[in-house]
Amino acid sequence: MPIDYHTHNYRCGHAVGELEEYVLSAIGKGMVQIGLSDHMPLVNLTQEEHPDIAMPMEELPRYVEECFRLKEKYKGTIDVRVGLEGDYIEGYEEQIERIANGFPWDYVIGSVHFLGTWDVTDFRQAGKWEGRSVVGAYEQYFDAIQKAAATGLYDFIGHIDAIKRFAPKPPEEDVTPLEEAALQAVKKHDIAFELNAAGFYAPCKEMYPSERILTRAKELEIPVTYGSDAHHPDKVGQKGADARTMLKNVGFTHLATFDGRKRALKPF
Repeated sequence: MPIDYHTHNYRCGHAVGELEEYVLSAIGKGMVQIGLSDHMPLVNLTQEEHPDIAMPMEELPRYVEECFRLKEKYKGTIDVRVGLEGDYIEGYEEQIERIANGFPWDYVIGSVHFLGTWDVTDFRQAGKWEGRSVVGAYEQYFDAIQKAAATGLYDFIGHIDAIKRFAPKPPEEDVTPLEEAALQAVKKHDIAFELNAAGFYAPCKEMYPSERILTRAKELEIPVTYGSDAHHPDKVGQKGADARTMLKNVGFTHLATFDGRKRALKPF
């Protein structure tokens, strides 16, 4: 893939590598753009209790400064895009808005990890599925995706069906209407979504989103971008060839790119 808009680094506490190592990895793989998009500082939990989920608040300005330094350093070699994975957490919209609008981002990813204080993407919290209605969790999750899209704070939705990552079994009811409602919200508010490669390595063993959702998104003409969700420099561009094939098979010919919160579509 010529771009990768979803990467992390050591600051979040559960990834490894310096920002520059991710940039160099992308250069080595012949990419034309690399997005730096570490996890937004926690606004719903204390950093002391959860030190390895997101970067500390005091690191945020240092992160931004380093991103822009690398953007300038590698100008002419690769286009570095300065981004953030900005969790959507219902009830914390004002705190999120201050971060999303407080820095000169190229893009902000709208991702849902938390349903309340439950991080549905954290393997250590997979036990919280026990005794829970699977479809009930899906309802809550996709409702949060709709609300994230409506905030106007995000440029694209990250791993739109990540709820499936540790789900213990398929939902007891058809969740297609929930997926459809989420996609309709993304379409209505004119934002994009990503094909995220990390799901391939999770227990669900498929990318985010599923091919079913990807196909429906194409029917709705929702722009798509690609993200490896790399937590190690070597993972930049992971499953890029498979992602390219998957996108081509459902009819996508362009990828969404971002510069100063403005979206452009580039052929791939």
